[in-house]
Formats: sequence, C-alpha cells, structure tokens
Amino acid sequence: MATVSALNKSKVAAILKIAEDLNRIKDIDSLLDRVLFEARRFCRADAGSIYLLEERMLRIQYVQNDTLMRQESGKKLLYQNHAIPVSESSIAGYVAMTRKPLVIADAYAIGRDVPYGFNRSFDGTARYRTRSMLTVPLLASRNRLIGVMQIINALGEDGEAVPFRSEDELVVAYFAHHAAGCIETAKMTREIILRMIGIAEMRDPEETGAHVNRVGAYSIEIYSQWAARHGVADAEVKQVRDVLRIAAMLHDVGKVAISDTLLKKRGPLSTGEYESMQRHVILGARLFRRSTSEWDDMAAAIALNHHEHWDGSGYPGAVDDVASDEWRPGPGKRGEEIPLVARIVALADVYDALSSRRAYKEGWAEERVLGYIREQQGRHFDPELVDVFFSIYDVIRAIKGKYGDA
Repeated sequence: MATVSALNKSKVAAILKIAEDLNRIKDIDSLLDRVLFEARRFCRADAGSIYLLEERMLRIQYVQNDTLMRQESGKKLLYQNHAIPVSESSIAGYVAMTRKPLVIADAYAIGRDVPYGFNRSFDGTARYRTRSMLTVPLLASRNRLIGVMQIINALGEDGEAVPFRSEDELVVAYFAHHAAGCIETAKMTREIILRMIGIAEMRDPEETGAHVNRVGAYSIEIYSQWAARHGVADAEVKQVRDVLRIAAMLHDVGKVAISDTLLKKRGPLSTGEYESMQRHVILGARLFRRSTSEWDDMAAAIALNHHEHWDGSGYPGAVDDVASDEWRPGPGKRGEEIPLVARIVALADVYDALSSRRAYKEGWAEERVLGYIREQQGRHFDPELVDVFFSIYDVIRAIKGKYGDA
C-alpha cells in the first residue's frame, strides 16, 4: 500500500474526505459507483471495473466506461455477469494472488515473460481499445482480500490514452485501502438483507434472492430515467438510488407474518383469504414505522403502497395508522396519491413476477409480459413509468441476465 508520506497533502486530504463520504452510502452498488468514479477521477481515466471475491472467483460487480456510455447501449455495461478465477492467467487474478498493484502501459503489448495475459474479447465486442491499465487489490481489515479494482485508459490533454504515472498508482492504491473497508461494510449490509429475504423465501416461493435483486435493480434504473426526464439534480438522484434499491428489495417483507396456508395455496383465494393476504402490506409497513432515516420512510412507503393501482383498483387504500388492528381494506389510492417509489416498484415487481419461472408455474413468454404491461398502462401502472420502462428495455434485459434464477 502507498504510504501517506509518498503523496502530497492535498491528495491525502481529498482521499480522506471522500472516504468519509463513502461511509454514508448505504447500498453497495451506489458505493461501488462512487468508488470507481473517484478512483478514475484521480487519474483522469476513461473506464474501470470492480471485481468482488466470491468463492475463489472474481465476479465483476460494477463497470464504468465514458466512451461507451456516450453510446445509446452503454448503460448495459453496468449489468455484466462475468467471473474469472483467482489465478495468474488474468490481470485481475494475478493482482488478487499477489495483492500488489500492477501497472500496464499497453494491454496489447504484454510480453511473454509474465504469466498473465489480456483477454481482448470485450474490446472486440464493444469496439473499444484498452491501452493503459492500473489494477489494485481491495484489502479490508486484517489484510483480507475482498476484490480488485481496475482502472483503464488514463487520458492525456488531447483525450487520447496514455500510460498511468507512478503518482497515479500511489493515489489509487491509497484510495483503495480506504474504500475497501466501506465496501466490506456495505457488502455485509446487502448480505444481511438477502438473508432476511431468505427467511421469506422459506415460506413464500415467490420471494427469492434473485427476484428481489432484479426488482431493486429495475427500480433504480426506472427511477433514474424518470428523474432525467424531470430534470432532477444529480445529487438527489444519487441519494434516492442509494436508498431505493434496498427499500425495493424489501417490498414484500410483510409476507413473513402471513399464514403458510395462504402463501403456499396454489388455487384461487376466497374473499376472506384474499383480505388476509392483503395484510402483508400493513405488516411490512409496520416494520419501518419507528422511522429513524429516509430509508425507513421509503421502505414503509413501498411496503404499504406497491399493490396500489394507478386507476384506484388496488389496495390497501388510505390507512390512518398501520399499527391499528382495526384496519380494513378500502378504496385504493389512485394516480399521484401513490408515492412515486411505490409506483416504480409495482411495475418492476409485476414484470419480474410474470416473466420468472417458479416451482409451481412457468414464466410467461416475454412478448406476453410486455403486452400485459402495455395493456395495463394507465390502469395498473403509471402511464409515464410504462413509457420509461420501454425506453430502457435493453437495460432491463441486461439486469434480468445478470440476476438470473439459480
């Protein structure tokens, strides 16, 4: 790791300030986005990726590429599903094994005197040219490897790729040292959430880890596109995305308190059974009623309202007090009475539920699912959000590919 004395004071101060900000980010994907952005900014790099360690494999978790993001399909990069073994044969694997930074001036000119090589397949598919590379290990507490960060194509004054400087290596390695602890904490938070979902999955076969990961990812991408249409400031977008993904993942957490008889019934529910099933939105909202943060507020709003319909035909309707046992379903909320985040999750949840295979059903054909969403535009779903959904459909498909059912 680079020593503080090897860096100028302004760079050290900047790194420490950013590290302080990183500790405030709750969601690991939002955190990886910020870490990669800041690492690239320190050395004016065009692209980069972060791999996290999963059972002796390095799985790509986040990708940024300014050149490709300027192209219409660039955002699909965020949802690559690619893993490589921890071995000397790849650059990232080599850095994971040695736990030392590696600087390469030209990825296409690596000599035969080293064990690692560069895989050109991505460049060929994306029509990109990787030149300079700076790869650093992400080492958390007790020198534990949690992943690898790779920064690609430092840019010169003319915008062309140039080799990384020795100072770039020092800065990025020192920054990675501070970022790794934040990543480890955020990763633990995500794992705790998924274990909570796992408890629900034991009782409700619809609520799987893959399903909630997809719903969370669909939701933040739909929100981001909606926000771009409405001119929402970047700082607000980042803040909402950070909270929304986790809140969306817990949309059906109230089902843990619903009877197995109802959750696992495969035939139609009676009127009384349906009303009992509707209670899961109340029970879910109750978990977050003692609000201590924006996340509690958003999670409660989504849990309570994600079964409301744009035309007012959903449930539970207006609820004065989710803690009251006197609650009864009433006329549904309609239109913008339903919180935006709940309208987003409603669309994301239904799309995924219909298109996914379960033990008791086959998933609908994609054309049938898309037809249903169009049919329900202005009825079940916010009409503008349906338009947003279709405008980013290539990203939706990329997310579905990344978080496929096991």
